[in-house]
Amino acid sequence: MNQIYRWLGTTKQNIHQRLNRELKRSGEEEQIKVILLQIREDHPEMGCKALYRKVNPQTMGRDRFFDFYRNYGFRIAPKKSFKRTTDSSGVIRFPNLVTGRELTGVNQVWVSDITYYEMNGKFYYLTFIMDRYSRRIIGYSASNTLSTEDTTIPALKMALTRITENQEAKPIIHSDGGGQYYSRKFIELTNGRLRNSMCKNVYENPHAERINGTIKNSYLKGYGPISFGDLTKKLNKAVYMYNYEKSHSSISHYTPVAFERKLDKELVTLN
Repeated sequence: MNQIYRWLGTTKQNIHQRLNRELKRSGEEEQIKVILLQIREDHPEMGCKALYRKVNPQTMGRDRFFDFYRNYGFRIAPKKSFKRTTDSSGVIRFPNLVTGRELTGVNQVWVSDITYYEMNGKFYYLTFIMDRYSRRIIGYSASNTLSTEDTTIPALKMALTRITENQEAKPIIHSDGGGQYYSRKFIELTNGRLRNSMCKNVYENPHAERINGTIKNSYLKGYGPISFGDLTKKLNKAVYMYNYEKSHSSISHYTPVAFERKLDKELVTLN
């Protein structure tokens, strides 16, 4: 192999660095598609230049972003309805393991999504992981980039603290087709601990979509964060209030934390 690298005029290290850059770029592109679809719904008249400044992609310059914007059909078309889907053709996909699945307890299915939060003329990114049975947010992060290291990885590490050593069944982690959910680092963390699942469109991940809107619109907009540090603090408060204070009709009007405590008590009684 070293001889081949010499013939190519490069080194093994350079090849791997180039491959990692390409994987990072393709991963960010897939997540930018998802974010742009959200933005287009909320800001139907926002143009390409404004989007570029707000999204601030890490792996593509302005010209490449403009090409990306045009090639994937994000140009403004006021009279044409825009159907929101997650098109991840040509990238890693996992099968959808959750549609039609009946849940009987916590840590069976976790749902996750990344959304944007607009503040001071810039977009920041919020990642949530929620236990679908108890509705509890079990992992989350705020970031100023769409990189895997800033979005899904910290949220996943937080969620993984729920898994005990003697737990036999592996929870399903269900997400859209964004690149952060099939990046090498994310898969390394889920390997042996979780089962990866992906939806083909937004309608197959409604619980994650709902938590995005709830935290942004019912909490953060009211709290009015003014800086990234302030956003992080107020996100902590929002998640706490959601988990400990907000009751849900879907779980018999308990809060998520109270509902999990109730389940724990019932399990102790049965044993």
